[in-house]
Amino acid sequence: MKVFQIGAAGGVGRRLTQLLTARGDFVTGMHRGPAQGETVRAAGGNPVVGDLIADSVEDLAKKMRGHDAVVFSAGAHGTGQDKTTLIDGRGLQKTADAAALAGVSRFVLVSVFPDALRDGERSEGFEHYIKVKKTADVYLTRTDLDWLIVRPGTLLDTPGTGRVTAGPAVEYGDVHRDDVAAFLDAVLHAPALSRVIVELTSGDTPVADAVARLAAA
Repeated sequence: MKVFQIGAAGGVGRRLTQLLTARGDFVTGMHRGPAQGETVRAAGGNPVVGDLIADSVEDLAKKMRGHDAVVFSAGAHGTGQDKTTLIDGRGLQKTADAAALAGVSRFVLVSVFPDALRDGERSEGFEHYIKVKKTADVYLTRTDLDWLIVRPGTLLDTPGTGRVTAGPAVEYGDVHRDDVAAFLDAVLHAPALSRVIVELTSGDTPVADAVARLAAA
């Protein structure tokens, strides 16, 4: 499989690249700067320069052509509400439009758990982020793409367990970045799992079993 990643230099993205390339898949990782390019290359991916804000839909489509799937896990990461709108919001919309133009139907979006940090202090910036992510989810669901939206809980950098809880609606909780990447790796190779939203936290079910159950349903 040839996978085009936007957000490939991120915590989930680089882990996913490592898993995909280890099984023999080819990963193209879009990045903006040299440091990110080195991160993509070190994970086993093929770096390509791109910018969600500056690139047009046509620019993005040219980079995507020839791939089998797109994974979008990019984000503004607290750099301001304007950037959140342009990257998490408009950036996702442009990427979905580009995938359609390039003929790449399979599209996996890493979104956000709707209950994220609801028990903490709520900043204006975070509330804007949640709103933008929901609007992006809605946009993707209204396309004709073979889409899948994954909403992980609060991300942890500690080593994963290989076990998760996954379903259309699950109780809010934490999840290891390792396990999110493993889940994405599995769903990319499970074509029957399509046009659904999956919430994901740590749990007791092996990743492969969780994906198989969802696909069967």
